[in-house]
Amino acid sequence: MRSRTYFLSFLVIGIIVLIGSGAFRQIERGFALDSLLIRKQFASSPALSAEESMKTMQLEEGFIIKIVATEPLVNTPVATIFDKTGRIWVTEMEGYMPDTVGTGEEQPKGRIVILSDKNGDGVMDDRKIFLDSLILPRAICLIGNGILVAESPRLWFYEIRNDKPVKKTLVDSSYAEGGNVEHQPNGLFRALDNWIYNAKSDRRYRKQGEKWIIERTHFRGQWGITQDDQGRLFYNTNAENLLGDLFSPGFGASNENQKTVSGYNRKIVSNTKVYPARATTGVNRGYQPGILDDSLKLVDFTAACGPVIYNGHLFGKQYYGNAFVAEPSANLIKRNILTNEGYSITGRQAYTNNEFLRSTDERFRPVNLYNGPDGALYIIDMYRGIIQHKTYITPYLKNEIKERSLTEPLSYGRIYKVIPRNKKSRAIKFPDDKRKLVKLLGHQNGSVRSMAQQLLVDGGDQTIAPELRKILKNFEVPLAATHAMWTMEGLGILNKDDIWPLLTSTDRNLQMQAFSASRSLISKNNYKDFVKLFDQMIVQKDRLAAPYVAFLALAIKPFDYATYKALLINLAGSFGIDVYVADAVISNLKNEEAAYYKEFTGLNPDTGLIINKRLKRVVADAEKAKNNKADLALQYPRGASIFKSFCQTCHGPDGNGVTSLAPPLNNSEWVVGDKDKLSAIVLYGLTGPIQIGNKLYKSPEINGEMPGIASNDEFSDRDIAQLLNYIRNSWSNKGDGIAPKDVTDIRNKFKGRQKPFTMDDLNGMK
Repeated sequence: MRSRTYFLSFLVIGIIVLIGSGAFRQIERGFALDSLLIRKQFASSPALSAEESMKTMQLEEGFIIKIVATEPLVNTPVATIFDKTGRIWVTEMEGYMPDTVGTGEEQPKGRIVILSDKNGDGVMDDRKIFLDSLILPRAICLIGNGILVAESPRLWFYEIRNDKPVKKTLVDSSYAEGGNVEHQPNGLFRALDNWIYNAKSDRRYRKQGEKWIIERTHFRGQWGITQDDQGRLFYNTNAENLLGDLFSPGFGASNENQKTVSGYNRKIVSNTKVYPARATTGVNRGYQPGILDDSLKLVDFTAACGPVIYNGHLFGKQYYGNAFVAEPSANLIKRNILTNEGYSITGRQAYTNNEFLRSTDERFRPVNLYNGPDGALYIIDMYRGIIQHKTYITPYLKNEIKERSLTEPLSYGRIYKVIPRNKKSRAIKFPDDKRKLVKLLGHQNGSVRSMAQQLLVDGGDQTIAPELRKILKNFEVPLAATHAMWTMEGLGILNKDDIWPLLTSTDRNLQMQAFSASRSLISKNNYKDFVKLFDQMIVQKDRLAAPYVAFLALAIKPFDYATYKALLINLAGSFGIDVYVADAVISNLKNEEAAYYKEFTGLNPDTGLIINKRLKRVVADAEKAKNNKADLALQYPRGASIFKSFCQTCHGPDGNGVTSLAPPLNNSEWVVGDKDKLSAIVLYGLTGPIQIGNKLYKSPEINGEMPGIASNDEFSDRDIAQLLNYIRNSWSNKGDGIAPKDVTDIRNKFKGRQKPFTMDDLNGMK
């Protein structure tokens, strides 16, 4: 009886399994059929006119999109800037990726052009070439009597006369040294504090008379950079929605031994989901599970870029301060809503399953977004099929490009603007009269305020000081006071008495601006006044002021080392559990970390204090960064060159990694350990979290994926072997040699593989 029961049970189970497997196969076939139908629907991606492309766009209700410029007036635009007459200066990167192998990319086809609206209808109708024969130009910035032009690897300043370049000055010979086109500095963003900042860079620039000043700053982002009304910078990496700074951009970057400073490179919007209007199979790793959903649409950001914080006057209060982010791979623009509390900034996506703007035109490639002086949101559309650079392009994507004939045409490009349906955008006139310009510092449009400030600083007229001081004293219009203060700073007429009321103001934003400007005002004659005020703030346990006091301690150091040191000890003792204050303190201690750690732990031996934990880590990192080896670049010249061009921008020149991008190579068991695993990682890439020592690195601390270079014909196995030997023996690393044959063996072993390795894959390798 029991055996019969077992037999019937097994029979039933067998029938269920058979039915289930058939049903499962039917579901599988259904999904496959759906995918085929979706692919058939989007099998063709013809080049459309700007008017036709606009019809494919789904825009938030209540808004309209208008053409500002289109081909042939503009060609392959990647960056723009407005001048005071409303003309648009455009960077054209025409030579970028003519085909899937980048044929002729090194040819000087790039240009800087000036677009004008002659008849005043809001549409550009005149084109003037300012500069041509450039190789992949990537950024511009109007300043003073000229323009900065980034043409890798150099940064140039051209004086302008009658819309022509008349004198060329080298500003930085290594502005974009190393890195490929996707991973080189860009932006040249002229910020509130009168410095020029970049994405994918740790340098900032400022013109003083005929001299250019270059200073170290925090390494930020990948493509595109912007600011809010308080001058805090925002940026992103390709896989991140929005990153940003909680504090003013000029602070906290003075200690090269400190790899991260809390409050900088902070994830502002953690949600990376995107909601395309069409199937987006033409992304580089679309073959990987999880990259596309069942509708073959991109799931998460893969090419996030060109962010802007909207501070115009047309959109309305609910949009002011929102962050808009471009995603050219998914043909969309995302809107994020930001919230400020104290010095903290958090953000969330404005919609679920929708976007501010999305298109079914695969060639719609928004790569940069800007606030316009008319209050509109400007969109720079590179309009082309290929946007992935050859360095990391996969065979899968090459086939997608071939199937839909996405290589050509190459000479398209558009500039659009978005405005509310019931409002008109009107150009603002910037007068030559300096006193009339001063009035524009209080304009409701942030880009107008910024332009007025820049024109006043460039003009150099110090006789407007009374008008500026009058605005500065009026706390009821804080944004006007902010711009007046920074205009005075730029003109060199700001003094301690001007900012003192702001330092004690209950308006935290104004106080923050005064702290930020204090750095250039603290002197031998007044530093004691500042120290007295700072000590009072510490006694009052002013948590919001404390990080700024810590950042400013460095300005005291040249005049009174003992007072500087006592200020830092006092700050650490009062705010030892505050990570922002701890890191601000450490930012002052370049090459003094060990001595300070010894002194402070003698007074406060509690190893649980954040300040002690952070100090201990920085001391250890400083030791790791030491490289006592001979010049490996002579032994492995090709390896050193590849590292500098393709690896350094994410892993850092010291091999200790870059926040939000990549983990360390220095002291990594994956680098100095099994050579087959290292070869596999470099050839085919790495995705997901990775354990290094006692730490698990995962998103958002690092990018979710490192692409491989197996399909890049630019690198031979001998080249790759040199690269591996170079990183295995740089910094504190010491690994055995890797021969070209070792790389070839791994390539043959995994021939045909497209997907990157995971940590589990590597641990399972035999």
